[in-house]
Amino acid sequence: MSKLFEEMAQGTAEAHAYMEGERKGYKATLPESVDVRGIRTKLHFSQGRFADAFGLSVDAVRHWESGRRNPEAAARALLIIISHDPKLVMRALAQAHTSEANPSRAAKPLVRRGKAKSTFAV
Repeated sequence: MSKLFEEMAQGTAEAHAYMEGERKGYKATLPESVDVRGIRTKLHFSQGRFADAFGLSVDAVRHWESGRRNPEAAARALLIIISHDPKLVMRALAQAHTSEANPSRAAKPLVRRGKAKSTFAV
C-alpha cells in the first residue's frame, strides 16, 4: 500500500469514528503532496482556467505542477475537495463571490436545473 493511501485511509477512519460519536475530537490528516496536474487534467482545464475557477494564482499552479513548490496545508485541503467534488467548490465560490458583491442581500442558491451560475469563467 502506498503512503498516500495509508494516510487517506487513516483520515477516513478517523472521520468516520468522529461522525459516529466514537471519538471526541477530530483532526484531518492531509497528505504531504497532491497531484495537482492529475486533478486539473481530469477536469480538462488549462492551468489558467483551473486557477481562475478555484481562486488560485496561475504561478502557484505552475510551481506545484513542476514540483518547485508544494501546496501549503490549506491549499492541499482545497485541492483534495476539488478532486472529490469540483462542482461543489465552484458553486460555493460563485455564491461567495455573489454575496460579497451584494452584501446587503442574503445569498441565494445559485443552482438552477443542476447547473451552477457563475460570474467568472469556468
